[in-house]
Amino acid sequence: MSMNTGPSEETGTELNSTINTTPLVDVMLVLLIIFLITIPVITKTMVNNLPKAVNIPTQTKPENVTVEVDAKGNIYWNAKLLSDRAQLLELIKQSAVLKPQPELHIRADADTRYEAVGRVIYTIQRGGLVKVGFITEPDHGMAPVRG
Repeated sequence: MSMNTGPSEETGTELNSTINTTPLVDVMLVLLIIFLITIPVITKTMVNNLPKAVNIPTQTKPENVTVEVDAKGNIYWNAKLLSDRAQLLELIKQSAVLKPQPELHIRADADTRYEAVGRVIYTIQRGGLVKVGFITEPDHGMAPVRG
């Protein structure tokens, strides 16, 4: 390995002012290899068993109960208008003692306030039903943004 320190009277060469990039490329390749070897070791430090998501269509059974909440906050029990949440609580308590417990499906209008749906969920929790689900429309592409 030799090095050119400048012009020499013996050789008659001039000063070479270009940068030798070969050592830089060698160092970068070594760093790339180190990162390629160490990154898989770092990312696999924890073993997680993640759940598998499955989209299953709802099976409507005669014993299922549907609670609907419209945009105004009115509550319907199997398409029958209820006067207030106390009446809903009584119907839920009656259904909670049945063996097996029926599934309760909540259908809320897209314009319903979250507060109205939250109150229905709280009433269901107080009544003792444990199988609760939300009924939604399937997503057919991009839905318009509501403002």
